[in-house]
Amino acid sequence: MNKKFDEADLAALRAICGEARVTPRDAIGDDYCHDELGGGFARPDARVVVSSTEEISAVMRYANEHRIPVTVRGSGTGLVGGAVPLCGGILLDTSAMTRILELDEQNMTLTLEPGVLLMDVAKYAEERGYLYPPDPGEKTATIGGNISTNAGGMRAVKYGVTRDYVRALEVVFPDGTVATLGGKVAKNSSGYSLKDLVVGSEGTLAIVAKATLRLLPLPKFKISLLVPFPNLEAAIRTVPLVIRASSVPTAVEFMEREVILAAEQFQGRKFPDNSADAYLMLTFDGASQQEIDLAYEAAAKTCLEAGAIDVFLSDTQERNESIWSARGAFLEAIKASTTEMDECDVVVPRSHVADFVLFSRALQEKHGVRIRSFGHAGDGNLHIYVLRDDLDEETWKAKLAAAFGDLYAKAREFGGQVSGEHGIGFAKKPFLAESLSPEVRTIMRSIKAAFDPNGILNPGKIV
Repeated sequence: MNKKFDEADLAALRAICGEARVTPRDAIGDDYCHDELGGGFARPDARVVVSSTEEISAVMRYANEHRIPVTVRGSGTGLVGGAVPLCGGILLDTSAMTRILELDEQNMTLTLEPGVLLMDVAKYAEERGYLYPPDPGEKTATIGGNISTNAGGMRAVKYGVTRDYVRALEVVFPDGTVATLGGKVAKNSSGYSLKDLVVGSEGTLAIVAKATLRLLPLPKFKISLLVPFPNLEAAIRTVPLVIRASSVPTAVEFMEREVILAAEQFQGRKFPDNSADAYLMLTFDGASQQEIDLAYEAAAKTCLEAGAIDVFLSDTQERNESIWSARGAFLEAIKASTTEMDECDVVVPRSHVADFVLFSRALQEKHGVRIRSFGHAGDGNLHIYVLRDDLDEETWKAKLAAAFGDLYAKAREFGGQVSGEHGIGFAKKPFLAESLSPEVRTIMRSIKAAFDPNGILNPGKIV
């Protein structure tokens, strides 16, 4: 049982980190009590801004000895309540740990602290001729948050997800012990991969204090295609054909006209084309112009044969920015169009993407709610948003639960999973429990107990 936080605990934390970096409960702003979607709200007893591995270790040692819950937070851009301090206690804020520590050009790795923003990682790498491939839509997320949720993003269809680019982690366990998991090696078969357990564990097993990331050479050439289709079904059923017809695209995104119009209104700028009901956005990159020319020509031919209305080529930086900035604004645009929303972040086999999206559209009429969707059609990760609009609280909760129940049941039927990249947090716990066998849930709880026997680290999440 966790102890009640008191003035002695506050004084102990200030002795570790200094008074200026420890904020008591009554002075903590609401922004630190919820994440991006705001579906859950809980106030911590203290917000502690840490600046080093040593400080994290000292805070965790104290918290473990006194049974104080600790929830780690970066930028707070999560969508499932993973950084919400459900049990109060300490909100451990790593957003000030923003140092890039080493670029190792021989091993092509980048070592940095967890508070570095994703957009800064990408910029730092690209300016030096390297690519950090994971590309989630929220560029102001911290790299620690990306590691916590095993974020994917638009380039995952070709390059994979965050876990594929984490070579090593310096972590602090709940008792304050510091350890290095993994290394700069390209291959490792030395026992259990604890590093890969920590990646995607949403701050429930250990705290990431440093990360060593794998880099790739920066592709010299890139091109995007915007492909309008007469309807969504035709667009999505074309995706497997495109991936089989040419070199694997860097990104394959789908979108509907309603979402494009919302993004235009939100951004105050026009999309290159908004006349069709549905679109695919394809990107190809490579080491030579000939390589990407062959790739996009094969993809364009495949799309037209599958019923595309046209194929628009985007081969300038200005055109690319116009398309991809609109794509990056989809979530905020949908959010701005309603009073509240929640997200179903499922991933299904590529062969079932079209069927799942069409199923989700049909739920609008069944449940009497607006539903908007977009996503990574190339890897089956779909973002389905249920919108509250003017529904009262009781009706909203009932309709949301019914819609989510149908969506997750259909994902299970198709052999899919509850979350493709945003994690489980507390918002998706019931749906994860339904999708896993009792045996698997028991193993997950055992892993949690082995790392965190006192249950202080991000309690109430995942398991």
